[in-house]
Amino acid sequence: MKKLVLIDGNAIIHRAFHALPPLNNKDGMPTNAVYGFFMMLLKIVEDLQPEYLIVCFDKAAPTFRKQMYVGYQATRPKISDDLTPQFDVIHKALDEAKIKHFEVDGYEADDLIGTISKEAKAKDLQTIIVSGDRDLLQLVNGQVLMLAPIIGMTKMTLFDEIKVREKYGLEPWQIVDYKALVGDASDNYPGVSGIGPKTASGLLSKYQTLEGIYEHLGELSPQVQEKLAQDAEQAALAKKLAAIVLDAPVKLDEKEAEVNNIDNKALKKVFEELSFKSLLNRLVKKSPKRIEVKPQKQNNDNGQLGLL
Repeated sequence: MKKLVLIDGNAIIHRAFHALPPLNNKDGMPTNAVYGFFMMLLKIVEDLQPEYLIVCFDKAAPTFRKQMYVGYQATRPKISDDLTPQFDVIHKALDEAKIKHFEVDGYEADDLIGTISKEAKAKDLQTIIVSGDRDLLQLVNGQVLMLAPIIGMTKMTLFDEIKVREKYGLEPWQIVDYKALVGDASDNYPGVSGIGPKTASGLLSKYQTLEGIYEHLGELSPQVQEKLAQDAEQAALAKKLAAIVLDAPVKLDEKEAEVNNIDNKALKKVFEELSFKSLLNRLVKKSPKRIEVKPQKQNNDNGQLGLL
């Protein structure tokens, strides 16, 4: 089975910016996020040897979720002035190196990743999503894995369906229902007031979905019944906000996404201009060999994803 790697561009760029010490080019422009992004991209290609690679980005324009709920992501801090220009550098470098990337008005990178992973499954490709955003775990299935940074830019955990069950006590597709109950502080939307992670997991273990819980409301304690009844509309909205779109206006073109299309000369020029000497010897090797990708047993990671 051929492999497609989908990189959550914004998540990895933000992680690189906060994980790495300050770094500047000869003109004084900050470059630590650029360095960290390409360090991880090259490491992913080197370690996983995929046939295809696509980077997906959020777009600055408001998404459909913002239209559904005006407070969506309203509490997120403003992007640092040192980080903003680095996005442009990365986009330009990806263009010059012929690395396929997408961003679409009205949609988040998660939606583009979800849509492409669904199409890849139909084409019998194995998909490996690279992100620290646990929302994307809802996409994990027999052909979709998620590689999540745990510490800094190096230590990572590979999630399949079994790993998700081990860490969260949920099936991957239940992540949406879980967030409908507990909400999401980082995206600034509530779930059901007074329902915490332990109660949410217990309810979903027994009733499977948010709808299943409400169908059996009479079986629950009066206290839980009251909370669920009071915030029913809030929970329904949270589920819509948490659900990743699988029909965004993007299309997987294997030829455009081939790793062998990557222009090493262009990347070399970018790295030399930015004084990324340590990345020069990690440039993409052509005609990758076949290797199997599967989760390994992890020790001492406490089940914590590196959330952004």
